[in-house]
Amino acid sequence: MLAFPSTYTVGITSLGYQVVWATLAQRADVDVRRLFTDQGDPPHRHCDLFGLSLSWELDGPVLLDLLEQQRIPLWAAERGDEDPIVFGGGPVLTANPEPLAPFFDVVLLGDGELLLPSFIDALQECREMPRPERLRRLAQVPGVYVPALYAPRYGSEGELLAVEPIEPGVPATVAKQTWRGNTLSHSTVITPEAAWPSIHMVEVVRSCPELCRFCLASYLTLPFRTPSLDDGLIPAVEKGLTATQRLGLLGASVTQHPQFADLLQWLDQDRFEGTRVSVSSVRAATVTPELGRILAKRGSKSLTIAIESGSERIREVVNKKLATEEIYAAARYAKEGGLSSLKLYGMVGLPSEEEADVEATAELLLALKKATPGLRLSLGVSTFVPKAHTPFQWQGVRPEAEKRLKLLGKRLKPKGIELRPESYGWSVIQALLSRSDRRLAPVIAAARGRHESLGGWKQAYRAVREGDASGSGPLPPAWEEVIHNSWSGDQVLPWEHLEGPLPKATLFKHQQEALA
Repeated sequence: MLAFPSTYTVGITSLGYQVVWATLAQRADVDVRRLFTDQGDPPHRHCDLFGLSLSWELDGPVLLDLLEQQRIPLWAAERGDEDPIVFGGGPVLTANPEPLAPFFDVVLLGDGELLLPSFIDALQECREMPRPERLRRLAQVPGVYVPALYAPRYGSEGELLAVEPIEPGVPATVAKQTWRGNTLSHSTVITPEAAWPSIHMVEVVRSCPELCRFCLASYLTLPFRTPSLDDGLIPAVEKGLTATQRLGLLGASVTQHPQFADLLQWLDQDRFEGTRVSVSSVRAATVTPELGRILAKRGSKSLTIAIESGSERIREVVNKKLATEEIYAAARYAKEGGLSSLKLYGMVGLPSEEEADVEATAELLLALKKATPGLRLSLGVSTFVPKAHTPFQWQGVRPEAEKRLKLLGKRLKPKGIELRPESYGWSVIQALLSRSDRRLAPVIAAARGRHESLGGWKQAYRAVREGDASGSGPLPPAWEEVIHNSWSGDQVLPWEHLEGPLPKATLFKHQQEALA
């Protein structure tokens, strides 16, 4: 059973979920069924494996509802030989699985293309063994993390000292697995019921060479990988266009594929008349009149660029290599090419940001509106949230971000610029889930039924801290400590036993350079 913690419409639009499902479905020795929060394939009489793909922190608590529906014990420690092995993967669990670790038997760290085949092969070999033996065998597979075989150790002040194997023969650390093949992923399911109806998605790049200091999509998935145009991208596009006229080109920075201009030229041919092409976020400095023209010709109305801030100083702090003139040029080229709107993404609450930096964002948007009349502008803006395995993992969420989101609204809305702020409260919960260790698990269990509100989470946290909720283990640290405090470089991180692409010392050096 392969589950997604949202509705069918949302889940089937996740390329990661589709790839995992297709990889399993292609095996003769696996019979896989899908499960969403609103529907599912007919269940098996007996389920050996229950998997969950997690790409957003706030979906974590939904796992418990799905397990309950399937009558699977919530806590891994309570499962017996007859219960399925519960496994999970995706960016959230690869970055920091610890808050959800007590609910999983197995977590797959890294790229599914490599991990799934070796995980299933190992499982087939030990199927008949008792559950503890199966888990020990799986823990030997590179990139497979078995939380029950590791235990956190805390100091007298409640500080985390280490997460260590509980028995000999278990690897001391588990390293994320990186797929280095010449092809990346593309849709295996095309349906009008998807959130992006009838779209064929093709992954153009994986990771991003820019290394913005807060960015999980860049740091966690290093190195930057690009499939070849002739053997990878073109065949993937051709395959999808036999089934649909809608094409989505995905990646953290698609225009940085070394042959992206050639791909655009290829899509410019007359035979693609009637094909609608959309691209995910592009790097502002790579926008050209040609890009605007071909996207407009192929049915796109808008372009999306991430600027992070209107302040050049803040862009330097976060390593966003982007000059203000390049932002103006991107808007100009989008308009000249025939696109009707430009979506910009920014952040507030970044380390060292001052109110003047937020004012600079407002000023930039207002000046852009003047410089490109007739181009619709919208700004999506979120609060900075520290993520594991990035240089800013030591930084806390800044409470003043809430006021700064409102400031942007006051400056931009009256001038006809659409502002799409992400809720500050949800950013706080994201930080809670991205920075905590296993002591958060009882809070997640206690927050069920009220996890739709910040108040509900705070109540659950308080209840566990005060010993009113289930959970007999060590108490979680103070709320402030996890959410808002900046941590020292020598603090043991909850995910320290899990190796990302770059060592902790390198990430710390990148942080020091940023804040110098």
